[in-house]
Amino acid sequence: MRLNRPLITITAIFGLSLGLAACGGGSGNGSSGRYGAAASSTAGAGTALIHTTSMKIGSTTETVLKSDKGLTLYYFTPDTATSVACTGGCAAVWPPLISSAGTPSSDPALPGTLTIVSGANGNQVAYNGHPLYS
Repeated sequence: MRLNRPLITITAIFGLSLGLAACGGGSGNGSSGRYGAAASSTAGAGTALIHTTSMKIGSTTETVLKSDKGLTLYYFTPDTATSVACTGGCAAVWPPLISSAGTPSSDPALPGTLTIVSGANGNQVAYNGHPLYS
C-alpha cells in the first residue's frame, strides 16, 4: 500500500507525487516516526481542523495542508470519495483525520472542498473527494 505525501493545495494537488511511504510494511518513510500510533486526529466544534503552511521541497516552496495538531496531511491513492481503503493496520500507521463536529473548516479558506466520508474509520475528512491522513 502507498500513501502520497504531502498534499499540495494550490496547483497539481493530486497529480504531483512528492514521495511514497510504506503503509503497514517494514520500511520507514522518514516522516514523523509515529508508527504503531492508533489515535486519530480530531477537532471539536468551533476550531479550524485544517491549516496551510509553506514547506521547502527540493529547491521550491510549496503550500501543504496541516492538521490542527500541526501534522502534514496525506491522501491514499486507492481511496475514493465514497470508499476508504486504508483501514485496520494501515489506519494505525497513518491515522485518519476525523471530524467530530460535522462539516470541517480550514484556516485560511482552501480553494477546494472539504467533506466527510463515513466509513470504517468513522467520519473522515476529505479534501476534493480524497480522504485525509496524518
